Amino acid sequence: MFKERKAKVEKAHAELLTLKNEPVLPGNGIYTRYKYPILTAEHTPLDWRYDLNETTNPYFMERMGINAVMNSGAIRIKGKYYLMCRIEGMDRKSFFGLAESDDGIHFSFTGKPLLMPENPRKETNSYDMRLTQHEDGWIYGIYCAERKDPDAAPGDTASAVASAAMIRTKDLENWERLPDLKTPSSQQRNVVLHPEFVKGKYLLYTRPQDGFIDTGSGGGISVGYCDDMTDAVIERETVLDEKIYHTIKEVKNGAGAPPVKTDEGWLHIAHGVRNTADGLRYVIYAFMTELDDPEKLLYTPGGYLIAPRGSERVGDVSNVVFTNGLIADDDGRLFIYYASSDTRMHVALSTVGQLVDYCKNTPADPLTSHESVKQRLEMIERNRSL
Repeated sequence: MFKERKAKVEKAHAELLTLKNEPVLPGNGIYTRYKYPILTAEHTPLDWRYDLNETTNPYFMERMGINAVMNSGAIRIKGKYYLMCRIEGMDRKSFFGLAESDDGIHFSFTGKPLLMPENPRKETNSYDMRLTQHEDGWIYGIYCAERKDPDAAPGDTASAVASAAMIRTKDLENWERLPDLKTPSSQQRNVVLHPEFVKGKYLLYTRPQDGFIDTGSGGGISVGYCDDMTDAVIERETVLDEKIYHTIKEVKNGAGAPPVKTDEGWLHIAHGVRNTADGLRYVIYAFMTELDDPEKLLYTPGGYLIAPRGSERVGDVSNVVFTNGLIADDDGRLFIYYASSDTRMHVALSTVGQLVDYCKNTPADPLTSHESVKQRLEMIERNRSL
């Protein structure tokens, strides 16, 4: 049984890794989706899941199964594309694994899972890393460190606290652990490091929140400055992109990947969350900030950029897309890496020019149905006058 099952599993795995992905055309003119997910639990190496010793695993069972691959930071180095993937085991513990690609679309895992350098305040779970190649010469990884709430009531085994944990490297192999980010907020998630110094300081995009899930008094995506990443302390957070009633970001919003520098401003992607009768719905949206002052909004196109469609809506946490990976090539191509329903990874391919045009020329959300209809009628009238 061992040899027969092992051969079948290896064959299926090899076929999956060599499956050619296909663009879904014609698309919407903003970006192109692809037919298949680029990474799933089934893409992970077999020796990460199976005991390959016939004596100790005669039935060739998955000994340490993997539930999902999602929420991956992205970076391009020396012509290769890398995703720092959040991988969730069947025990609910997340860990990080590096996947690489020559074309930005077809990925395979490399090496072994990353054994994180530990902080004295050991975290229970680690996930959703953003990678920033900073002009100071380091590559920083900022991720969510989750710990049990020390103030939880007796018997409460669900309450948690989140902080922004930080590591850095020069080669994606050897990592140095830094102290967790300190901010005025009681909890932090979705923290992103800007890739350049601003006013001689490190600029970070934060998401202040009062609770592990609820932002409470946290008003949206904020900015803060610190002098030193080896002991990062933000004294003041200023709201950059606020959450707004009856929009795609009415419940909360958070920064996605490090912004891309363009000739016309910094291009950002983010996630927005709203309430529905079926629970929370996560989508991805875009905006731009000024080149010389990233604290100032420049363009804020209304509505979402990417929402879950078809099979993307089904998974562990349904009706969700989430992004923390974005790569801009030298030729202008733009790779948006996103997860669907906390289960699998996808790519949407665009260009910097297309996304800048989208941000500049898509009307901002007018915040009422009446004004929204007026916007649409104006476009219809312009079209019919052609």
